[in-house]
Amino acid sequence: MTDAVGSIDTPDAPDEATESKKKARKGGKRGKKGPLGRLALFYRQIVAELRKVVWPTRSQLTTYTTVVIVFVVIMIALVTVIDYGFSEAVKYIFG
Repeated sequence: MTDAVGSIDTPDAPDEATESKKKARKGGKRGKKGPLGRLALFYRQIVAELRKVVWPTRSQLTTYTTVVIVFVVIMIALVTVIDYGFSEAVKYIFG
């Protein structure tokens, strides 16, 4: 390689000793723990994620629940009316 100003040199190939050390290591920190350690880590991660959740207040929860129940009742009424209409149409057509 030349030592020109502004040239991009590629690094030399790593020697075999550092490659064997890298290959011997598997999984990092998680690879060294047993099944119970991994389970405990998973549980801690779940708790950490749940702490990030923005939980609704009681009034918001009541509002959301009311909206869902009203929507479900409207959809039940709509499906009932359509079903009744189809049943009457079938009775009219087929006797």
